[in-house]
Amino acid sequence: MKRRLILEDGTVFEGVGFGAAGDVVGEIVFSTAMTGYQESITDQSYNGQILTFTYPMIGNYGVNRDDYESIAPTCKAVVVKEFARRPSNWRAQLSLDEFLKRKNIPGIAGIDTRALTRKLRAHGTMKASIVDPEDVFEHAFDQLRATVLPINQVQQVSTQTPYPSPGIGRNVVVIDFGLKHSILRELSKRECNLTVMPYDTSAEAILELNPDGVMLTNGPGDPKDVPEAIQMIQKIQGKVPIFGICLGHQLFALANGCDTYKMKFGHRGLNHPVKEIASGKIAFTSQNHGYAVAEKSVNPANLLITHVELNDGTVEGLRHKLYPAFSVQFHPDAAPGPHDALDLFDEFMELMDAFKEEHHA
Repeated sequence: MKRRLILEDGTVFEGVGFGAAGDVVGEIVFSTAMTGYQESITDQSYNGQILTFTYPMIGNYGVNRDDYESIAPTCKAVVVKEFARRPSNWRAQLSLDEFLKRKNIPGIAGIDTRALTRKLRAHGTMKASIVDPEDVFEHAFDQLRATVLPINQVQQVSTQTPYPSPGIGRNVVVIDFGLKHSILRELSKRECNLTVMPYDTSAEAILELNPDGVMLTNGPGDPKDVPEAIQMIQKIQGKVPIFGICLGHQLFALANGCDTYKMKFGHRGLNHPVKEIASGKIAFTSQNHGYAVAEKSVNPANLLITHVELNDGTVEGLRHKLYPAFSVQFHPDAAPGPHDALDLFDEFMELMDAFKEEHHA
């Protein structure tokens, strides 16, 4: 079953289809991860995107029950050089092809992903479509150019109703902007009692729960498309400890007067070196984002830049100087990726304990 990948600039790649059938349009991005494809595909931060893997062979260890980062993934499609038809791993329950069919996600293989990635690095992310080769190119290209990509991405992936993840320790409210299950796992490992809330939950509703801390999760899209969350953060900071990850980091920055911008091709992969400025320690991190905080917009009167990305110098961490609140652009929960930054969850625990002791002394 042949398929065609068309880019917004008119470039065409011929390939072979796998996974679900059907034509799709989305923003095409690339991940440099060599492993962890199941976690990446099920990461809701890829909502609406066509995900290209730069590693040449994808699917060789199959798909298993333990590595989901969401139950219903919402990436538009998957692009690979070659997919493994017969996975070999003791945990494998499905092949990548079977998994994508079940989740209704089209795939295209046989693509020169190195050439595609070089183009995206040179020209930036762009719209793309995967179509049947029988479709008339001019018509398919016109449809691609006319498509307006959605801006309500967080609304699409956030939970609609609050739900608990019971524990016996600190009470943490988790604001779901498109969370990865690994964030909940790390908080649960530390025996936190979790209440997961929708992205548009009011500050009043959060504070009524009397939480020990608030987690702002990752999620897809432009942080400026979630003004409700920015206002909510402004109202709760100072009243409760806050930890933001990825989109949560960008929203925390916007709530404190910073600006954000769309990156040329973003950071998506498992090997991004990040330096903690205070200690000089370098961690290799898992990242997945297309927006970043503008360094010149960070007001040193209220925010401290704590981490920077060593490849391009982008802002990767912030800490509030007046309130118990901090955020990072990368994923300390990893999944997939290195666990170099897991101690940030312990730091969040210490922040909550210190705040509680100070205000209940």
